[in-house]
Amino acid sequence: MDRIDADALDAWLLDWPGVTADIKWDDDRVWSVGGKMFVVLGLERGQLCFKVEDERFLELTEQPGIRPAPYMARAKWIELAAPDDFETDWIRERITISYGLVAQKLTKAERARLGIS
Repeated sequence: MDRIDADALDAWLLDWPGVTADIKWDDDRVWSVGGKMFVVLGLERGQLCFKVEDERFLELTEQPGIRPAPYMARAKWIELAAPDDFETDWIRERITISYGLVAQKLTKAERARLGIS
């Protein structure tokens, strides 16, 4: 994945256990695990949002180009207004962490059903 766009994220994420994607709020491509969102890409503006660890939220939102995600900050989500300003490997790592954070909150039975260890 060289560029962060909906096609690249689909190609990368839809092979992960339990991941689905759909459009919400007219303009956002959303990837979910077990029905719970873990990545949101604004299709019109290109902003990328995802969940981060509670203990890293303040640290990350103090960095240039990162802010608390509108409507989702209380759940410790951040927004990258311009994802192309960030290293792709860093974004991949953060999305992987987001997936893990959301997946671990699923019930044990749901994780087993989805093939998530």
